[in-house]
Amino acid sequence: MGLNELTISEAALRLKKREISALELTRDCLDKAVEKNKQLNAYISFFEKEGIEQARGSDQRRTKGEPLSDYDGIPLAIKDNICIAQTLTTCASPILSNFTSPFDATVIKKLKRAGFIFLGKTNMDEFAMGSSTETSLFGPTRNPYDLTRVPGGSSGGSAAAVAAHLCLGALGSDTGGSIRQPAAFCGVVGLKPTYGTVSRYGLIAMASSLDQIGPITKTVFDARILYQFIAKDDPLDSTSVKRKNKTVFRFKDLKLGVPKEYFIKGIDKEVEKVVRKAIKQFEKMGLSVEEVSLPTTPYALPAYYLIMPSEVSSNLARYDGIKYGLSVEAESSRTYNLLEVYFYSRAKGFGEEVKRRIMLGTFALSSGYYEAYYLKAKKVQAKIKADFDRVFQRVDCLLTPTSPTVAFKIGERTKDPLTMYLADIFTVPVNLAGLPAISLPCGFAHQLPVGLQIIGNQFEEEKIFALAEAFEKINRGDGK
Repeated sequence: MGLNELTISEAALRLKKREISALELTRDCLDKAVEKNKQLNAYISFFEKEGIEQARGSDQRRTKGEPLSDYDGIPLAIKDNICIAQTLTTCASPILSNFTSPFDATVIKKLKRAGFIFLGKTNMDEFAMGSSTETSLFGPTRNPYDLTRVPGGSSGGSAAAVAAHLCLGALGSDTGGSIRQPAAFCGVVGLKPTYGTVSRYGLIAMASSLDQIGPITKTVFDARILYQFIAKDDPLDSTSVKRKNKTVFRFKDLKLGVPKEYFIKGIDKEVEKVVRKAIKQFEKMGLSVEEVSLPTTPYALPAYYLIMPSEVSSNLARYDGIKYGLSVEAESSRTYNLLEVYFYSRAKGFGEEVKRRIMLGTFALSSGYYEAYYLKAKKVQAKIKADFDRVFQRVDCLLTPTSPTVAFKIGERTKDPLTMYLADIFTVPVNLAGLPAISLPCGFAHQLPVGLQIIGNQFEEEKIFALAEAFEKINRGDGK
């Protein structure tokens, strides 16, 4: 077993006992990552020199008995829409292909203060717009379980890197399922925290009211570790909130709900079978499980695909070829007027999917259509949140599939955007309601991983961690 195959908690224990060094751990991860990346394309860039320097610094601190935390020296991968000072942050887009961030995102600052090491930036759908990591400027990432299939998106590079042991853990971002769906497709754990508990400062915005940074890891406990480091309030993010005190509860008293609307016509029968078997395991633990209803669920996807593109069109208006990013004028001897700089820079700098969402959002916000589309979608969003509030008066958490299918073939859905959007059908309601949810492996269908999604009420990550850890323990055979 290579050092790269350790979990975060296992590696931390061995570092503490001085059985291994941070340098050995980092070198092993980097060597494997550089080697396997030729197949998987999980990383966009590597920080080999910087990572080795960080590892040496970690070892020196441990020699002096002054580690920054119990996890000083743990190597992570970071999605390429999260800023790290003096490194390229491209969002996998031509328009940011030469953008070097002048600052650290808040989550990066917090991890640096704890001594975590950064191996590189991971591949993603351009500007996080996609469910397959196929829209990247750097080409598609491949699923470690089957190289002909997608790893999910948009955090597919992070999920693939964790699943293939090219890092010990990673950060991704989740706007409509972009952590949980790739975690499910790659057989790893992905947490989307409560909106506002993790600072978005330094995360390049896609849809600001929905975006949230979260961990992708090999185990639930590892996700809990990273979450505890990054979930802090931040004055630099106006949507940041202070976490409430830890929820006090007795595990055996937890009540679970299964929304009937999440087992719909069209879900892969083998996926449904695996997820229902997983749900029965909670009943075997002695927990109460009942069917519940979230009647607005069918409207979540159309509401999301109005709200999200509307915010995309606003957030991406800043990429004009003037302040930063790609500029056609800088690349040409021809003289352009200001309007031409805008038009040609954006035409060349944005990919097909990004342009599609900008146009959809601009139309939804335009005069005469705002009330008919965007405003109506926001009203549906309020009803979706009300549905969850009502159900959480009866149950503590919800159990659902993470995705209606297993990982699909590369190229299978790229020509049909609507089919691609349906991959997020079970994840977008969580973002619209600002809730926490975790995806964890629960079995295999068609020899590919299946994810179980556990949804909690706002600020009740502790409950979903407790349930996920109990399930993981039994699923791995540790609970016998």
